[in-house]
Amino acid sequence: MPRTFLSGLAALFALALSASAETVLRVGYFPNITHAQALVASQLSRMGRGWFEPWLGPEVKLQWYPFNAGPSAMEAVFTGSLDLTYVGPTPALNAYAKSRGEEIRLIAGAANGGAALLVQPDGRIATPQDFKGRKLATPQLGNTQDVAARAWLKKQGFRITQLGGEVFVVPTQNPDQLTLFTRRQIDAVWTVEPWVSRIETEGGGKIYLEQKDAVTTVLATSVKFLRTHPDMVKRFAAAHAALTDWMNAHPAEAKLLAIAALKEVTRADFKPELADRSWARLTFTSEISVAPFEAIVADAQSVGFLRGARDLSRLVVPQ
Repeated sequence: MPRTFLSGLAALFALALSASAETVLRVGYFPNITHAQALVASQLSRMGRGWFEPWLGPEVKLQWYPFNAGPSAMEAVFTGSLDLTYVGPTPALNAYAKSRGEEIRLIAGAANGGAALLVQPDGRIATPQDFKGRKLATPQLGNTQDVAARAWLKKQGFRITQLGGEVFVVPTQNPDQLTLFTRRQIDAVWTVEPWVSRIETEGGGKIYLEQKDAVTTVLATSVKFLRTHPDMVKRFAAAHAALTDWMNAHPAEAKLLAIAALKEVTRADFKPELADRSWARLTFTSEISVAPFEAIVADAQSVGFLRGARDLSRLVVPQ
């Protein structure tokens, strides 16, 4: 048998081995400015300047998957369709409670702040008691801002139920919130960036209360993936922390990359001034601890959510 043929077979065999050794890492995120690390990194990947790729090594193929809702992203982690995901705290807590603490872990923080309560500019709401009988929109029943709104209203002395009460809390998709607010058909909105800034600039909304320190986005994984690929998780978390530091040091460049990613995924325009306004209300950090989640659970349980979330001692596993 000719040597050249044997050499060709060897090369093909080596190529096959290399391909079979490749590991695909699937990461979820939302096309939202609050998931800026994923936006920046996915755009750099599209440009052939991947941020995470050098940290992960040539044997790992990184794939980015946009989602529109936290529950669907966490369900993808449950089923093994995603390995890691950027997600809001309440969907992560719901998934943790649903699995009785057996399947979900939070490995890093991503963003804090960027959430606020806005009211109509005509003065109809000036004090907490002015909310009585009013309509307050939140993004989704039981989501992070919905729970925050209900818990805050209860602390003001209002009787609040999931279906009614003394203030009408109306779960409404963000685009619809803006339309209804602009038409003066709702009195207030509790939402997150970039919708806070859009309602403020396009709808004339006035900031009544701002959650500057609230946990907005975290980085989550499954227990199975953490156990089977601990080194990959550690490298991804390290790259995420380094990217967060870079974004904080280079906000102008980071915003341009995030805007480009948003346009690529949503096929819609995203104005630079809106990014500037949203960015200023967010704090990007990879730090994470269990204390803020204990507070979220306490608020959620006070208004009828997250009944199954009790022991959070296994929730947070910083890398």
